[in-house]
Amino acid sequence: MMPNALRLRNVSKSFGTFKALDNVDFSVRAGEVHALLGENGAGKSTLMNIACGLYAPDEGHVEVDGEAVSMSDARDAANKGIGMVHQHFKLVPAFTVLENIVLFNPGRQAAEIASQAQDLAGKMGFDLDLSRRTGSLGIAEQQRLEILKVLVAGARFVILDEPTAVLSDQEARALMTIIRGLAASGSAVIMVTHKLHEALGHSDRITVMRGGKRIAETSPGEMDAAKLTTLIVGEQIVETPAPSAVIGKTRVRLSSVRVPGRSGRKGLEGIDFRVRGGEIYGVAGVAGNGQNELADVLMGTAEQTGGSIEFEGHGDISTLPPGGRRKAGFAAIPVDRYRHGLAGRRSVAENYAVNGVLSGSYGGWLRFNRGQARKQTQKAIQAFDVQGVRGTGMRAGLLSGGNAQKLVIAREFETMPEVVLAHSPSRGLDVRAGAAVHERLRAARDSGAAVILISEDLDEIFLLSDRIGVLSGGRMVAEFEAPANRNDVGKAMISHE
Repeated sequence: MMPNALRLRNVSKSFGTFKALDNVDFSVRAGEVHALLGENGAGKSTLMNIACGLYAPDEGHVEVDGEAVSMSDARDAANKGIGMVHQHFKLVPAFTVLENIVLFNPGRQAAEIASQAQDLAGKMGFDLDLSRRTGSLGIAEQQRLEILKVLVAGARFVILDEPTAVLSDQEARALMTIIRGLAASGSAVIMVTHKLHEALGHSDRITVMRGGKRIAETSPGEMDAAKLTTLIVGEQIVETPAPSAVIGKTRVRLSSVRVPGRSGRKGLEGIDFRVRGGEIYGVAGVAGNGQNELADVLMGTAEQTGGSIEFEGHGDISTLPPGGRRKAGFAAIPVDRYRHGLAGRRSVAENYAVNGVLSGSYGGWLRFNRGQARKQTQKAIQAFDVQGVRGTGMRAGLLSGGNAQKLVIAREFETMPEVVLAHSPSRGLDVRAGAAVHERLRAARDSGAAVILISEDLDEIFLLSDRIGVLSGGRMVAEFEAPANRNDVGKAMISHE
């Protein structure tokens, strides 16, 4: 048994009156993958932010190779061999791959870094062009770049936060191979994940947190998905497909829709599909095949160079701006909740009240009824179980990823929309929160809304969809009625790339 390489001993942390961590002990050994599980708000992110120097513990301390260390920031942690790959990547899109690595490793020569990066990339099986602009990389490539950044910086302890949240099945399997390779080379790997099959299939130890405390430490051989779910949320949660009872007439129809690609990515090259009221239309595909462009053109934030988007009762809305689409009955859950779903520097109440301001129910921006907005926000926080909110005046950007997503969904479902666009809606959510989001989407469908679900998580696609369209190379290349065969969908995803 290898000794503990990194340990957080009896760590506690509070934010005001909220106790995020309560006497938590956690360790990872060289050569192992340690999975960290728990609901959104369980304290996982706070614990890892202490491990990588972003927070200081109120009580307890961090040990590296058996010695207590003090860290004032992420640079101190990096100097001690601790590197974290965050769920939301920290890359400069306009910079090249090499420039991003150099930016993370100040004071070193670019040529030296390039040589080391190429050597490490070869050992890890990465295929990255150091001269390529980062903005043109797919999600899986960006993640490899983030891993390469911390390895070049000398990380022996690698923390991966929701590493497969936006990866396809194939990309996730490739990443798991990379993670096992890191451990085999002597690194200590911490994998924060909500995907139970990854923890069970690819880790050596599993720690479960709940309510800021360590509930259990166990091994994959002693667990199964049902037991882990019970440990995580305190009860069993089992989701099963629930087909639509009544499907109505066509609510949205896309005909020959074209959108140019950006930064080397694939655009849309003539998209055709329709979505009826009372159904969930799942859009499956390998990342980088036009998913972002499809979401953008539906929200009205992309340059549409051809085709039409017909919305029942409104005609062609191709030129209608985002605000007009919202007034017409569109709701959107974007893939990046921080960039496109929330104004992080504004309060929770202000973010929730956007729809009410647009409709005039809060009096508009010039005569904004803050008291009413705060009251309605508090009701939504309770109804949608948005945790970690220390008053409605708290900045929305301080919410954890899962709770930020809950706030976005609460706002979008403040009134029952006619069309719902949900792009990776359960990304980074725990089992309970993910099930709650799925139930909201089914409820919207059952009320007669047309729901468009874009997701690279095939489990989510098969769980929710009444019909499935496969997006590949900027085109809808196949359609399947539910229940569809997973292998057939998978073949369609890769055979047209």
